[in-house]
Amino acid sequence: MSPQADAARLIVQALEAEGVEYVFGIPGEENIHFVDALQDSSIRYVLVRHEQAASFMAEIYGRLTGKAGVASATLGPGAINLQLGVADATTNSTPVVAITAQVGLDRIYKESHQVVDLVSLFRPITKWAELAPSPQALPEMIRKAFKTAQTERPGAVYLAIPEDVESAPVPPGLRPLPLNVVRPQDPSAAQVARAADVLATARRPIVLAGHGATRAGASQALVRFSERLGLPVATTFNGKGVFPDDHRHALGAVGFMRHDYVNFGFDEADVLVSVGYELQEFDPAKINPMRDKKIIHIHRFPAEVDDHYPVAVGVHGDISRSLHALGDAVHRRFEINGTGERIRRMLREELEQGRSDGGFPLSPRRVVADIREAMGRDDIVLADTGAVKMWMARMYPTYEPNTMLVSNGLSSMGFSVPGALAAKLAFPHRRVLAATGDGAFLMNSQELETAVRERIPFVVLVWVDDAYGLIEWKMDLELGRDSNVAFGNPDFVTYARSFGARGYRVTAADELLPTLRKALADDVVSVIAVPVDYSANLELTDKLGDLTGPF
Repeated sequence: MSPQADAARLIVQALEAEGVEYVFGIPGEENIHFVDALQDSSIRYVLVRHEQAASFMAEIYGRLTGKAGVASATLGPGAINLQLGVADATTNSTPVVAITAQVGLDRIYKESHQVVDLVSLFRPITKWAELAPSPQALPEMIRKAFKTAQTERPGAVYLAIPEDVESAPVPPGLRPLPLNVVRPQDPSAAQVARAADVLATARRPIVLAGHGATRAGASQALVRFSERLGLPVATTFNGKGVFPDDHRHALGAVGFMRHDYVNFGFDEADVLVSVGYELQEFDPAKINPMRDKKIIHIHRFPAEVDDHYPVAVGVHGDISRSLHALGDAVHRRFEINGTGERIRRMLREELEQGRSDGGFPLSPRRVVADIREAMGRDDIVLADTGAVKMWMARMYPTYEPNTMLVSNGLSSMGFSVPGALAAKLAFPHRRVLAATGDGAFLMNSQELETAVRERIPFVVLVWVDDAYGLIEWKMDLELGRDSNVAFGNPDFVTYARSFGARGYRVTAADELLPTLRKALADDVVSVIAVPVDYSANLELTDKLGDLTGPF
């Protein structure tokens, strides 16, 4: 068979033309030609153990590289299993291309075996979803899929390939289309001037940096802007690291469920310079409750409409160029007051308190402090959704973009283990840690087998409390009691070893840091089970509830 004898091989050639390195998925009867064609290509097919994990892998690969990650599945249940990670990617502004099989065109119009209208199912959770009607349509559709997924605001797209289209012969001369990349524009000089006028009369402006600033590679421009104008900078959870937490202007991350230290910086502000922020990252009502702040929105595209996010000036274009232009146009420097230093000091004190806490089970602060001690500045931590995310996102000092990842658009549980596998593929020379609660871990723990088989090393740190800890926390806060949150767990050490991974059990507070260091240095797949005492949850929210400002 010639290399371009059927549509399956044309699809693979189109993926190669897009620069695809990995396809994450599970084959089915209806896409065996596609999976077989990958064998003769430069693309590595990563066979996973659940399609949900494939979509999370594609998402994290896309988030870290800016290139659309590719997830593949068969029709029906296989395709439906992809949907959680696909929706997570769209809500987290991450490029993903999901490709699944579909029944043949000869029976898709009627009720028959495994027929589900997949395009209609995927449309609400993607930027674009469509069915390929013929081999001739594939070059244009695949080019459109990647262009749509990767163009701001990025997200997931979906293509359904009917079984008879996949195996159909391809007309001579049909080939992938050349790539064209959408380039960001310079900001409007008039809008920059209007934004400068707002800052010229500001009393106490503050910067909020979001995930869009990370995607735009605007970290250096953001630091320069902050230093030039003397502005404090907070980030969203998804923006952690785009402004280094050890910078003297850093306020930390905003997004905790109570009025946290960083919120006091917003309480005092009259102007909010929003850089790459998107509303799904964090509810603006928590930082602009009175709707009285003037907002300068700096991004590649206009802001979503929200009553608590009234944009005074929108500066649309390349984020770095916009920051440089605005910094040059503002002819004043603001005086940094003591609030920022007090915020940083309080967070440092919490971390130091954690380092010296010898209690067992371990306090969440101790776990966060030891993770930070074990990881390098550019190593990657994925904090799964739950109480783990709350502790890590608010306390884990982050110094480089995309080195502390959470799901804060959809807030999906179970993404960290498959995501860690993809992170290691994206950056093989960095150490990768998945920090996860025991509830989230067992949602996709089968991917330990994938990692062992594919020889993709990373460490999983399971915070063990035998419950859905965040829901228990919320119930106790709002209802004064909790119910239906406790469960049993397997022996995590034996469980890890049964997959061929290494397993460790922490039995004292001073064991965690050396165990982390050993597991990370061994460069194999490892699971560490650490019992956590979440009594600190209510202590923290009680403490924050008692704080008053300004301070």
